[in-house]
Parts: sequence; C-alpha cells; structure tokens
Amino acid sequence: MNTHALGTIYGDDQDVLAAQSARYRQAREGFLARFGPGPVMAFRTPGRINLIGEHTDYNGGFVMPVALDKDVLFLVRPRQDSTVRAINSESAFAPFAFALSAEIPPAPHGDWSNYFRGAGGEICRRFGEQVPIKGMDVLVSGTAPYGVSRGSGLSSSTALTVNAALALVTLNEIPVSRPDLAHLCSEAEWYVGTRGGMMDQFSALLGRRDHALFLDCRPSPQGIYALDHVPVPDSVQIVLLNSGVRHENVRGAFNQRVAECKIGVKLLQSGYPTITHLRDATPETLELSESDFWTMLEDVLPVRASHEALIRRGLDRRWLEDLIADHRLAAGVPFEVLPRCRHVITENERVLAGVTALRAGQVETFGHLMDAAHISMRDDYGASCPEVDTLVEIAWRQPCVLGARITGAGWGGGVAALVRRGRGADWIDDVRSAYERTTGLTPEIIVCRPGDGAGQVENLSLG
Repeated sequence: MNTHALGTIYGDDQDVLAAQSARYRQAREGFLARFGPGPVMAFRTPGRINLIGEHTDYNGGFVMPVALDKDVLFLVRPRQDSTVRAINSESAFAPFAFALSAEIPPAPHGDWSNYFRGAGGEICRRFGEQVPIKGMDVLVSGTAPYGVSRGSGLSSSTALTVNAALALVTLNEIPVSRPDLAHLCSEAEWYVGTRGGMMDQFSALLGRRDHALFLDCRPSPQGIYALDHVPVPDSVQIVLLNSGVRHENVRGAFNQRVAECKIGVKLLQSGYPTITHLRDATPETLELSESDFWTMLEDVLPVRASHEALIRRGLDRRWLEDLIADHRLAAGVPFEVLPRCRHVITENERVLAGVTALRAGQVETFGHLMDAAHISMRDDYGASCPEVDTLVEIAWRQPCVLGARITGAGWGGGVAALVRRGRGADWIDDVRSAYERTTGLTPEIIVCRPGDGAGQVENLSLG
C-alpha cells in the first residue's frame, strides 16, 4: 500500500498512516473476496463538523462547516451493465443490488441503499440522455475511528450520497463541476425524505485541509455559490463529542422546521416584498433600527399558530396545503414561526461574526459564538435533546474548551467543541466520566483535523 498517497490526505503521522494503510488493505481484501480478482479504484468522502451556522443553509443563509480527516471509503469496480451492487464492511448493513434508471424504486424506509438510489436516479435524470449510465460494484468502509460514525452528527448519510455520485460520474466520464455535483447530491437526498439544504454536500466536496468552508447558500442569478476557505488557527483543535443518542423519526420534525421558516418568509413578504429568504430579514436590508426590527418580527410572526390561524393572518390556503403536502407533514400540527425564524436570523449574524473572529485569530470570541449558537438551537429551534444539552454543559465547564454546541441536524448526535491545543487529554476523561454519571451513556470522543474534500484516491497500487 502506497503510504505516500495516503499521506497527502491524512497527514504525516506514521501511526495514522499505518492504520489507514491497514484499513485500505482490509477493504481491498473484502472487495476481492466478494467481487473477484481485477482492478479496484478507491473513492473517499469526508464527514463534516459544522462549526457554526445550523439550519441556515436551506434558508439561503451562511454556514461554516469543516470537512474532516474521517471519511467513508468506497472500493469500486465499473460494470458494463446498469447494475449497482454494494456490500458494507459492517455486518449491520445488508448487501443490495438495483438497476440504474431515471425512476429507481425506493427500498424500505431507513434502508442504506436509498442513498445510492437517490444519487443514481438523479444522475440518470440529468445525464442519462447524453450517455447510458453504467453501474458499479462497491465495498463501503466507514467504521470508526477513521470512518464516519453513523448518527454522530458528522453527516454519514451525505458522505454515502456524495461518494456514490462521485464514483458514478467518474466511472461514466461525466464532466460536472464540484459545485454542480454538490447541488445534484443535495437534490438526491430528497429521495430519502429530508428537505434540507446543501451545506453538507458543499463541505464534503469543497473542503480544504486545515480550513473551514465559509459558504453563502444562496446562489447568484447565474447560479454561482460564493465560498471562501477560512484558516483554522493552529492554537485550537476541533473535537467531536458523540452523545450516543440517536433519536428516530426526526425527519418529520426537520421538515416541520423547514416549513415554519418558509411560513415566516411568506408572512414577512406582506410588508417587505423584497424578502425571498430569511437571510434578507436584517435591520440593514429593511432599513430599520435594531429595536424596531425585532418589534416588527414579533408583530408579524406568531410564536405558535394553527393552520387556520395562519390563514386568518393572510396566508393562502392552497399555498399552505401544498406546503404541508410537499414537506410530508403530519396533519393538524401547529407551527412555531417566530422562534424558528429568530434562530435563523441570529445564526446568520453569528456566522458572519465567526468568520471575522477566525480570520483575526480571536478563538475566544469564536467560542462564545458557538455557545450562543447552541442556546439558540436548544431554545428557539427546539432541535436539541436532554442528553446533548448535558454533554454541552459538561464541556462548557472544562477550562480548555473555548466553546461547544450541538452539530448536525439535531435531536441527538454530536457536539462540536473548540479546544485549546496542547492541554492534554485529562479533560476528555473528565467529560466522559461526568456524562456517564449523569446519563449512564458513554460518549464517543474523537479529536478531528480539518481535511480535504471528496475525491478519488489515486496511486494506491490497489491492482
């Protein structure tokens, strides 16, 4: 195994390179045992930690995620037919096979093959008329500590989708830019029922080693997304604290939040028709003082309202019914509009302030912004849970922790902590033992490094 090729991705730590080399070798052996001898290609897509900017992406706002040195690895061989066959190094994931087409029947809800089906169907719809899309045989390796843990808030689902799409467009020699591929993958994830944004996909494809990605999630009229890479100071480390809690059936809650934000925009448009996204709702753009701006929001946006109450406020009944159907929402659930919009508006402010702080090396300021972001996620967006709140509060008590917040969609999963480098590992033991005493759960704690975006791993001599 060519460790030099791996070193360009994972750094020069010899222990890490030895472990990664063994991981790739084991994956290759598993692939050959299942699919037979012949050449093998490798693709990897990183997980991500979102430093700040949660639930702003699908509201046309700002985000600042970090691609990681933890990734989902695919070993791949092209096929001459349209079949996709996949196995997983973890026995909990059953093998599957399906045929590529513009309309791929979904597997049962929760089946991991749906991330491949979503990517494959989207590629066939966009490019299938230009070239027949051929399939592939795939072995997937995402086991911790070097893989992307499922349910930890590192977006393992997006890593699967992006890696599947990247492999298919590469094998079929389809020219597509990274931003366009990120947008394609964002659309593909609606196949599994999540009406999200595109932060995860952009981070996975456009991340840069030792940098965070500052992304404006609203494209220009020409469809171009503005982005920049912000250096992460060497004085800090990014640490994932996985709560070990993964609440099921949260897709409905996620889609409810998306709908509540759209309702907020619709209500605001009655007085300010230039607003198209919540990122437009700022004192500056609306030419209001800070106090008048927030007074206006409280007047226009209800804290909590039924469907009929929203219609009495001026929403079109057909528009609201279509919104409920499109987002697959449960009937009769009231909408909490003001607090959801308040989170998004203030979170956009925190992202912009965070970019300034990181560029100036003001890590303490950035940590305070992370703390405020968690409080907003907990109280206004209602997207945390008791276990995660406990883990964040324990982290806040550690002197070396500059800031900590829930990361990912929420309702469980991981906590992102910004930690002073060189303070030893004692604080990790303190967090682990305190969380165990309080919840009975053992947190997974992973020290991460900002890594490069997805790509084919070349020059590995896989044979």
